[in-house]
Amino acid sequence: MALALTAPTAAAFTSPAAFSPAAVPAAFSPDAAPAVARVWVTTPDGALRLADRGTVAFGRAGADVPTVVVDPGRRFQTIEGFGASITDSSAAVLYRLTPAARDAVMVSLFRDDKLSYLRQPIGASDFTDEPAYTYDDVPAGQTDYALRHFSIAHDRAQILPLLRRARELNPYLKIMATPWSPPAWMKTNGSLVGGRLIDSPRVYQAYAAYLVKFVRAYRAEGVAVDALTIQNEPQNRTPSGYPGMDLPSWQAAEVIERLGPMLRAAGLSTKILGYDHNWSEHPNDAANTPADSVADIDHYPQELLATPAARWISGTAYHCYYGDPSAMTALHDEFPRKDIYFTECSGSRSSDPAHTFSDTLKWHARNLIIGSTRNWAKTVINWNLALDETNGPHTGGCGTCTGVVTVASDGTVTRNAEYYTLGHVARFLRPGAVRVAGTSFGTTGWNGQIQDVAFANPDGSTVLVAHNQNDNPQTFGVRFGDRSFTYTLPGGALATFVWSGRSGDRPLDPAGWTATGSGTDAALAVDDDAATRFTTGTPQRPGQYLQVDLGRVQPVGRIVFDTGASVGDTPRGWAISVSADGRRWAEVATGSGGQFASATLSRGQFRHVRLTLTAADPAAWWSVADVRAYRRAHR
Repeated sequence: MALALTAPTAAAFTSPAAFSPAAVPAAFSPDAAPAVARVWVTTPDGALRLADRGTVAFGRAGADVPTVVVDPGRRFQTIEGFGASITDSSAAVLYRLTPAARDAVMVSLFRDDKLSYLRQPIGASDFTDEPAYTYDDVPAGQTDYALRHFSIAHDRAQILPLLRRARELNPYLKIMATPWSPPAWMKTNGSLVGGRLIDSPRVYQAYAAYLVKFVRAYRAEGVAVDALTIQNEPQNRTPSGYPGMDLPSWQAAEVIERLGPMLRAAGLSTKILGYDHNWSEHPNDAANTPADSVADIDHYPQELLATPAARWISGTAYHCYYGDPSAMTALHDEFPRKDIYFTECSGSRSSDPAHTFSDTLKWHARNLIIGSTRNWAKTVINWNLALDETNGPHTGGCGTCTGVVTVASDGTVTRNAEYYTLGHVARFLRPGAVRVAGTSFGTTGWNGQIQDVAFANPDGSTVLVAHNQNDNPQTFGVRFGDRSFTYTLPGGALATFVWSGRSGDRPLDPAGWTATGSGTDAALAVDDDAATRFTTGTPQRPGQYLQVDLGRVQPVGRIVFDTGASVGDTPRGWAISVSADGRRWAEVATGSGGQFASATLSRGQFRHVRLTLTAADPAAWWSVADVRAYRRAHR
């Protein structure tokens, strides 16, 4: 169900001030322990839409519910932005509105919802209300290697004015650009639909020059292009009636080897991103792979980054239409110095349109807002910014895609679920925000648990975005340093929590840790993923243990064994011991029950830590989802 705004005026799009992080109480101090967190919630039934639900108080008492732990002392990727694409179709439907109504929509999107990243087609895509085009079209049989006919005049009517207005409304806005096809005269089939680049140095040079000319032309129009990819979905070899092209990794490398030096010579800082396709290759695409590019099957980003062209490539771009976000982490682990961007996913009309808002909210929360950012994405970009009530106009391609907003023929404008999922991060993350460590029990594959991701803003505030994957309400806890709060999240809901203050914790990176134990999958306790777990697989009895090797002898101030969401599997009695050499052990803490079994150490150094059960429970197994170690505090 979508929210219909029946008066397409500026007043109809004025958002409450409470949607802004500025509404966080001024008493917050980044130098003190947090006192309260402010909460905004969206529910699948649409009853709550980024609704300010007030504050929840931190306390010192531990929670008796599954509790996620936020550790801002471990930092990952810097976030660059969240947004969509002003396609030809988006521009066309926005220009069907009166100037005042159109500007009200832009204000709602870029000032109020704070969308901060746009991915712009270079020429036509599948979402256009006119014949396909590029910026250098010439009659069939002719060529234009000198690019004398190059012109972006087409974009001056609608697209460029909208881009300039978006940047006025959000000065932090970034823009990347992607072609669906080069000019037809550069291609083997002489068409914008299908085919491949002609395998010729002259063509590679011309295509690189075409892209540089685009960036320079946009800059002259007041629109800076922060990043480029050189082909949308390069393994989609048979687009259904819209521009597209097969671009194997070896041809992409040929273009990039020319494009990189050209951008530098032109004094342009525009980044080059590779791939720009799905998390995993669709089987239909794999089945149609030509003999000269079989190495690209489910390995395209790796193949491209293994070429000399990699020195010009800043990162890799991904889409959502096949596979799982974990593919981005797999690539990051192989090429940790190359960034990851998530650059396209469309919402989709459900088979029962009444469920579209709910279905989109849940899927995008799980896979994009949380799933992608937890897997190293610096951006989350939806597809069309705006479409009409028939999910168009479009040429071939998707007939069920939805936009961030829908603009009906009568001027009614509807904020769709994408507006709110993006808003749950875009409104609260400031430029320079960084993803930080946080345990999460939910998975992108859906396991019914609380799924979350945490960020630190430059001003010292912390942002936690949490999604209840279950259809029923769930109560969970959030721990930050030695303070925590509990909150009950409605079924399927998405929430953003914002607080300010320091935790004081200095967590260690678990990379390289190993584990053994009295059960199965001991390694899952040290995989930095609280959604997986080590378990005894049998009822608890004294002597069962989990032992962790931290890789080297080092000073550790605190060690924590975290049961995670399986609160029934907490150890009934336990003892923690430490050792420098794995032979001589010293017991440092004992206890019983609770999600967290922990020990605090004021002196000494060690490499090994072991938790041993000291009590039996014939009715319960024992699990550990996460082991964490913290540096000793300076005195």
